Amino acid sequence: MLSGSVHAYQELDLLVDERLQVTASTQGLARSAPAAVSQLSQRQQLPGLRIDAAELLSGLAGVQADSRANYAQDSRIVMRGFGARSAFGVRGVLLLLDGIPLSMPDGQAQTSSIFLDEADNVQVIRGPLASLYGNAAGGVIDWRSRNPDQSMLQLQLFGGANNTARGVLQGDWVSDQQALRVMAARLRTDGPRPHNSAERDQVALRWYRTLGAEHELIVRLDDNNAPLLQDPGSLSPAAWAENPEQTFAGASTFNTRKQIHHKQGSLTLRNTNPQQPWHISLWQGSRAVTQYLPFTGVAANSSGGVIDLQRDFRGFDAALNTAVNRVKPLKVTFGLTRSEQQDRRYGYVNNFGERDELRRDEQGEVTNQAAYSLWQWQPAKAWQLIAGMRYSQLRFNVTDYYITSTSPNDSGSRNNAAWSWNVGVNYQLNQHTHAFVARGRGFETPTLTELAYSAEGAGLNQQLGPAYNQQWEAGLKWNYELWRAQLNFYRIDSSDEIVVDENRDGRTIYINAANTARRGVEFEQQWQLHAQFDWRFSANYIDARYSNQQRLPGVARKLAYSQLNWQPANLNIPTVVSLISDYRSTIAANDSNTVIAPSHLLWHLSISQNWQWGDSEIQPWLKLHNATDQDYVGSVVVNQSNGRSFEPGVGRELQLGVAITQRW
Repeated sequence: MLSGSVHAYQELDLLVDERLQVTASTQGLARSAPAAVSQLSQRQQLPGLRIDAAELLSGLAGVQADSRANYAQDSRIVMRGFGARSAFGVRGVLLLLDGIPLSMPDGQAQTSSIFLDEADNVQVIRGPLASLYGNAAGGVIDWRSRNPDQSMLQLQLFGGANNTARGVLQGDWVSDQQALRVMAARLRTDGPRPHNSAERDQVALRWYRTLGAEHELIVRLDDNNAPLLQDPGSLSPAAWAENPEQTFAGASTFNTRKQIHHKQGSLTLRNTNPQQPWHISLWQGSRAVTQYLPFTGVAANSSGGVIDLQRDFRGFDAALNTAVNRVKPLKVTFGLTRSEQQDRRYGYVNNFGERDELRRDEQGEVTNQAAYSLWQWQPAKAWQLIAGMRYSQLRFNVTDYYITSTSPNDSGSRNNAAWSWNVGVNYQLNQHTHAFVARGRGFETPTLTELAYSAEGAGLNQQLGPAYNQQWEAGLKWNYELWRAQLNFYRIDSSDEIVVDENRDGRTIYINAANTARRGVEFEQQWQLHAQFDWRFSANYIDARYSNQQRLPGVARKLAYSQLNWQPANLNIPTVVSLISDYRSTIAANDSNTVIAPSHLLWHLSISQNWQWGDSEIQPWLKLHNATDQDYVGSVVVNQSNGRSFEPGVGRELQLGVAITQRW
């Protein structure tokens, strides 16, 4: 939702918090860091229903956020080709919320566990610097909230097509030494297609406590319960062309659906002294998932057509920032982190929407531990150098409890260890312009889910190993009073890229492919054109190919986003009218590039206002999504062997909302 004086563009909201969070600890100015870093305040984003993480990532350079329009599947996030292989959830991109990982130790993540209304701004790190975050950090998305600063009660109401209704209630209580925030949300929708309904309830609590002059304690508790998430499935290109609003026939036959209950708690203790800040973060949670797939899974050596998963996870991260006295411009970060997950997974026959006989029973365990260090040196006013290194150890172990004459013992384990590093140099050309160059090496192990299936029919997929990447990056950054922009060039060479070998009815087999090469350029800018007009624009081009010159599936070569905001001067009520255009080029859906999702150009229009009477505030908004009602493919399922590779986008839709706030 909008806050303050509706976008507050007179103060040029380009100047959002620029502090760069590296491994959740080191801080510096993003504009002077030798890295591609994007910042976006919540006040610069469009109003919306806040039920899809792609809403909070629109127009960020280097980020391809595809909405599946399917609440049983998370947004599909691709950054410079990383994450493109994901059949569900997020892979290859690290997600954080206030420094607490949303990604699991093995690298998989789900955006559905995020309370999207809470994010005050988002920071995106791409390129070599992201490699310092370790496994599966092809890019980093760090959502950050803002501590309560005034006691208040807020009610938000949202509505849209397809009987979509959502409500959010938030209460903040603030005293001299502590603050408390409680939030609750409820979503109900029929979805844009048949068999597309969703129910989701969220509750969250935040406690902020000041301990002395320099210490702060933050406690976070979340409960996200989605008892019904129907899955309408993807469509074949022919079926999509015939009617993109139809539902895959097997969805009704097998009553495809998912239930998720995600609970998580975290505690962060930090020293806010800028001379020697440190932090300790602890987190623990559980995720229960039941999913009905569009097939029976009745074969004796099958894993079943019903997934029953109980995941428990925990971890800690601790880091200290200090200055080296003998070399005063030198600042050093040292950190340690460890995380664990245990997956208790069962598979059952899907007897046309009912759970039947057991077909899978196993325990999976992942341990990820690492030590990292980052060095920042400013030998002269115009120069800034950084160098970082991280050593990671990961252990995967699977114990199979379902062993029969037709289902062999699928137990197995494997260990992975790797170094990742980054070096970068930034030079200030003049008061407004910075130039940088950076080099780095990263890696990505397969997730526990990706190791589960092998071409031979017996899991653990021992043939599947980590992928490694070498990255080069160079860029220019401009920072004027009314205009801010950055232009980045990059090159990424990967070996043993993890790709989809076969995807059939939810059972995906992965292999290490030959080398891949990615070359790209990104540009983004925010410009206060006039007292009443400002313009946010981004454009990306990437050429991502295998060594055989076939395009990397799931990656759009070209992206372009434009958001023109107008604040009428002749109105007594602060008002913002926004016109948005969003372009995405064609996407290959398989390795052979024989299935191509067409390009699209979408237009959106929104208007928002801010009414204030003393400590009371009402903020209504209205948004027209896909104003031209264009048929488009929102996302693709990579290497879908049964041909259903297109996930339809949402047609023309009118959305509205209002926030009612009382402060005291």
